[in-house]
Amino acid sequence: MENIEQFIVLDESYLPQMAELYRITFGQEPWNDDWSDSRQLTQYIKEISSSYHSLNYGFLMHGKLIALSIGMVRHWWEGTNYNIEEFCVSPELQGQGVGSRFMKMIEDDVRRRGLTGVFLQTDKNKPSYRFYQNNGFKELESHVSFYKKVSG
Repeated sequence: MENIEQFIVLDESYLPQMAELYRITFGQEPWNDDWSDSRQLTQYIKEISSSYHSLNYGFLMHGKLIALSIGMVRHWWEGTNYNIEEFCVSPELQGQGVGSRFMKMIEDDVRRRGLTGVFLQTDKNKPSYRFYQNNGFKELESHVSFYKKVSG
């Protein structure tokens, strides 16, 4: 009998499901990212999910990927962290506690691996900001992200 819910470490065999879940999630409000170029999307997911020390988690329901966390183990002078590059939950399941349960599973696994924390970045004007606050993440007052456009 198949488990209804399953927490797994994702490998490259899940790449198509990862890309599709990512496209569906971030193609909607409030992000409205245009991932219509499937080649570009696949390359992006490959790049971030197969980096040095990558660690990618999935949450399956009835064998279907419903949530993912793409990240890596990163060593820092304060300790070794799990750095989340991308995190998403299937849009039809958002707001039902799935993301919080999934994050708790990630935290438990990270702790078992002997890591000291979870680091991520998000936008203040997106629902994810409140989600992370509600799940115990604290804003780093001294941390700032910079970006500089160098083309056109």
